[in-house]
Amino acid sequence: MKMLVHRIAGGAALPFVLSVLKLHMRVDENAVEEDTAITNMGKTAAVEIEQFAQIALLAQTIRVTIFDPGQESGLCLPIGPVEEVDVPTVTIDGEAFTAFEFVGGNRPYIRWLSNYYDLTPSRMTIEYQAGFGATVADIPSDLSQALMDQAALHYDGRSPMDAKSLTTSPHLARVGARYRGVQI
Repeated sequence: MKMLVHRIAGGAALPFVLSVLKLHMRVDENAVEEDTAITNMGKTAAVEIEQFAQIALLAQTIRVTIFDPGQESGLCLPIGPVEEVDVPTVTIDGEAFTAFEFVGGNRPYIRWLSNYYDLTPSRMTIEYQAGFGATVADIPSDLSQALMDQAALHYDGRSPMDAKSLTTSPHLARVGARYRGVQI
């Protein structure tokens, strides 16, 4: 089974407040000459958190395409969190499919009902909304702090002496691991 995951941003909102990020980096809030670079570092840190923890910080559409899906009883969706009411849209070989149960949360799950086992699909597409919300205020504080720590690491290591100097902040690793969950 081959799975492709595509993220589609829900809007232009940033997952951080630039002035708060600058304060965390100990950069003068009125110094605007580095705003673009600091914004890029914040965006980079957000992507690193999302990839490491397999989450969406802000609301976004997730499209999962599976080629030659198996006959397993269900599927853990790759990106969370997902609200219980945001039931995914599933198509099998281009046709809408609704014979499933959905469980939302940080680790969303689809359980196939008996109708699925009568099929031998070659391609399945699952599209759903993931994320903590539409604004930076919706992001849990531990993830916001991890984002700022990771961005500060990028800021402080703008010209590292060696490739090992710029790594993942310990805070991002700890917090991200909690959200990532266990996979079997």
